[in-house]
Amino acid sequence: MGSPTEMLEAEHKVIALIVSTAPLLAEKLEDGSWFDKTIITDIVEFMRRYADQCHHGKEEELLFPALAEKGVPMQGCPIGGLINEHARGRVLVKGLEESADALQKNRDDVSARTRLVSNLRGIAELYPGHIWREDYLLFPMTCKILSGEEQDKLYAAFEKVDDRIGKQELDRLVRFAESLSSM
Repeated sequence: MGSPTEMLEAEHKVIALIVSTAPLLAEKLEDGSWFDKTIITDIVEFMRRYADQCHHGKEEELLFPALAEKGVPMQGCPIGGLINEHARGRVLVKGLEESADALQKNRDDVSARTRLVSNLRGIAELYPGHIWREDYLLFPMTCKILSGEEQDKLYAAFEKVDDRIGKQELDRLVRFAESLSSM
């Protein structure tokens, strides 16, 4: 059995594949050489299912409450800040979806193209720092605060989240992230 923080770090590596592609897609949109609604729709689905429902779900529903039980405040640093970043990510993904829908309806909609670029760049700006804060601040703290037994229970609870979403679904989303990173 692995540790819960190792599972979350592995998920970060997959999320980073999408995040690293976002500025490249933004550049292509800015120069007018590209727009593929299907890819944007798939990114939105990935961010909602894999990054938010699976990954952020594990953190918000399981990890953060476990840390709070050990005295880590839910407001302020680090948990409150991370929750705010999760919320910011949700806003960016919603904006990605809405602006892509608008651009699909009218390819000449400069405002929709600008918003789509802005949301892609926002994702590219938000997530690297967010991932760093979790990998190098939150997760080492977690390993110090939670006992081995508590970490084992948390890992088992994380696996239940994966089971609820479905291993095949998660594998499909990982394959999408990997395929997008080779664009």
